[in-house]
Amino acid sequence: MTYKLIALIVAVGALILGLSFIFFGSTMLKNWSLQVTDSALVIAKRLGAIYLGLSALLFLSRTNMPSNEAIAIGMAVACGVLACLGLFELNAGKVSKAIIGSVIVETLFAIAFITSLFKS
Repeated sequence: MTYKLIALIVAVGALILGLSFIFFGSTMLKNWSLQVTDSALVIAKRLGAIYLGLSALLFLSRTNMPSNEAIAIGMAVACGVLACLGLFELNAGKVSKAIIGSVIVETLFAIAFITSLFKS
């Protein structure tokens, strides 16, 4: 198999896993015979964000796009989704205000990766 085919297969798999962990975390945890707690669901959703970033990175790596741009976009996706999930979980009352520190760092990372795309 070629790199492009492997990257596409893994990108699709990572996309499915990412969306599954974010939207169907309790089902994923139950399938693994784990207790479904708020804590476990928060971590499962955050894992899903990492999978989405990996999916974007691998999908874009198949193109003629420079690798540093593919990495920047993949990381911006992961960090941006992590920041959004942090705010969502804070609003839902599942995490404490301490997550704001992570949200700020993740947002700054996402912004940094996005702005790197506009620098030559």
